[in-house]
Amino acid sequence: MARLAGVIPLAHPQARQAAAAASPPPDTRTPAERYRELFVEVQRAVVFHDSKTFPDCAPRIAPEEILARYRAGRHRHGFDLRHFVREHFGSPEPARCDYVPVAGQTLAQHIDDLWGFLIREPLQHPPQGSLLQLPHCYIVPGGRFVELYYWDSYFTMLGLADSGYAEMLHCMTDNFAYLVDTFGLVPNGTRTYYLSRSQPPVFALMTQLCEQRGGPPASQYLPQLRREHAFWMDGEDRVDAGQAHRRVVRTADGVLLNRYWDDRCTPREESWREDVATAAASGRPHEEVWRHLRAAAESGWDFSTRWMADANVGLPSIVTTDILPLDLNCFLHELECTIARLAAAGGDGATAAHFRTRASARASAIERYFWNAAAGLYADWNWRTQRRREVLTAATLVPLFCGVASERQAHAVERTVRERLLVRDGLLTTERNSSEQWDRPNGFAPLAWMAVEGLRRYGRDHTAEEIRKRWMRTVQVVFDRENRLVEKYALRSGDEHEPCGGSGGEYPLQDGFGWTNGVVRRWTSRS
Repeated sequence: MARLAGVIPLAHPQARQAAAAASPPPDTRTPAERYRELFVEVQRAVVFHDSKTFPDCAPRIAPEEILARYRAGRHRHGFDLRHFVREHFGSPEPARCDYVPVAGQTLAQHIDDLWGFLIREPLQHPPQGSLLQLPHCYIVPGGRFVELYYWDSYFTMLGLADSGYAEMLHCMTDNFAYLVDTFGLVPNGTRTYYLSRSQPPVFALMTQLCEQRGGPPASQYLPQLRREHAFWMDGEDRVDAGQAHRRVVRTADGVLLNRYWDDRCTPREESWREDVATAAASGRPHEEVWRHLRAAAESGWDFSTRWMADANVGLPSIVTTDILPLDLNCFLHELECTIARLAAAGGDGATAAHFRTRASARASAIERYFWNAAAGLYADWNWRTQRRREVLTAATLVPLFCGVASERQAHAVERTVRERLLVRDGLLTTERNSSEQWDRPNGFAPLAWMAVEGLRRYGRDHTAEEIRKRWMRTVQVVFDRENRLVEKYALRSGDEHEPCGGSGGEYPLQDGFGWTNGVVRRWTSRS
């Protein structure tokens, strides 16, 4: 494909480091930090229906001047907060707002056309807003999500080369390497208010995909892979048995595993009103609830009964930081194996041996803590109660996707999934119905992808193909009826209803949609 305008691939780590050194330090203050009481009042007064809108607004003048004007004028007679905000801020436009679907297109043709409306050019970023600067173009998910997201992007990237956007795939990998170089982590998304947390660590998978699709070798990103691992393991050398520090937990018998975390314990700025309401309904210390909510946002599964102490109570009972998530530890095992392999290929035997040992220890811990042989499934572990969680989720397939399961375990998981999670329209997220989006009846493209690829890895091709076909049928039915791809789908088990877009959660169903596009486009190429 022709080189994308404004894209300058950084071919070597030294070039990335030089580019970062030549740039001024980014202003990482969040909107709440910049606008203080103005931020709180805008959210409290519901100036915008969506809590995320104001944090994403671009200031028309210096933020300090806006705050000064607000403080000077807010008590004057006739002060109108909504008028003040409209005068001083530009509202973000939703992604693909100018896209007009073309009648009669196939799914693949629709996705190929849609990518261009989801591309963002860093040179067009508004100054002094919450958006983080990046060196290259990138793809956003769609709808209200008009910035780069971490784990979303891996699944988006799966289909780019099939659409002729291989260079975009390479540029996005470089963007994530830049984020690690600049901030020491890949943030949840490229907004200042996301810098206190990450998302499921899939950068290792991105580097392998980039190499497979004609990009730089994965070894080029070894320094960033090691730095990301250090981020997740921060504090491991000073955690006693039965204790935790940030994302590291040492179990009662001394085994190191990981959890999701966020360094802040305030309401999420993009969901400020929702978090204030959840904490108020909890009867618990508000800072404790906000930390759990933020940690669940780092998981990407925001929100699910997976993280709740009591599904009947719902979100106010959230206990995310008490839980050792199965999929997180599988992704970290993949990261450790990747570092060991790349170090060995580069002649660094000591590093390779060290990370092989780490990966082996984590694999043993995954079997010990997460495997339920009697039920034939993997499930999360609550390190505070020292009990395995009972809720079955689609994360039970991630050990297959990451190659941590044995053949016996893969066979048992396949049987359990067929009996309890596979329905007419695809793979359910969990068995439990709730008002949260990461629960039944919803299904998501990333979970379908990991299930299919995991089962194929263990030769379970029949079930893998069943999941793929059912998912593709669901997407096709909704596309034929509505001419769009969406973030999630409501999966039905019988013939009484046709598939439709999913529901639940903090915001309406979003169109676009990056990870659905990527997975579906890859599967249309394989069909």
